[in-house]
Amino acid sequence: MKVPLSWVRDFVPLPDSLSPSEIVEKIVGLGFEVEGVQDLRQEIQGPIQIAEVLEIEEITGQKKPIRYVKVAALEERFVICGAQNFSVGDFVVLALPGSVLPGNFSISSRQTYGTTSNGMICSARELGMGDDHSGIIVLNPTQAGVVRGSDAISLLNLHDVILDVAVNPDRGYAMSIRGIARELALGFNLPFT
Repeated sequence: MKVPLSWVRDFVPLPDSLSPSEIVEKIVGLGFEVEGVQDLRQEIQGPIQIAEVLEIEEITGQKKPIRYVKVAALEERFVICGAQNFSVGDFVVLALPGSVLPGNFSISSRQTYGTTSNGMICSARELGMGDDHSGIIVLNPTQAGVVRGSDAISLLNLHDVILDVAVNPDRGYAMSIRGIARELALGFNLPFT
């Protein structure tokens, strides 16, 4: 089970001074197995911004659908994207040249399909948020913080640490963020909300 520490902190006030390794040590001491730790703070570097889709041009004659997309974050730019799940007016997550995504994937301006792509519109998998790669992330424009050019790393909590905790079936009460938070509250002798 994936356990973002930011979600755990909704239930228990874990001090910022606690390192991820100290939290893992406590979880293991409570009888759980931690199968992995993903520290997005180390894996993602900006600039990653919220952008609005202004124009979409379909590039034909390719084996798969390709779009040449004009987006506006702090400035307007064009990017190449193969996803089809967004339209003009949608707000998306844009990794600008110089960004680094999970897996040490560096974003740069590049020539492709006879055009220049100045960044990348991101899916959840590309940002390390999950395994969904069926399309890019489309944000709700009424959500707080969804503004052209705003920082997507903060908005999407991409500065988080995510633990992969194995929970045995006989401990079903811990098969949720709330359950793991309760265990950590007991383990660290902290209040549980």
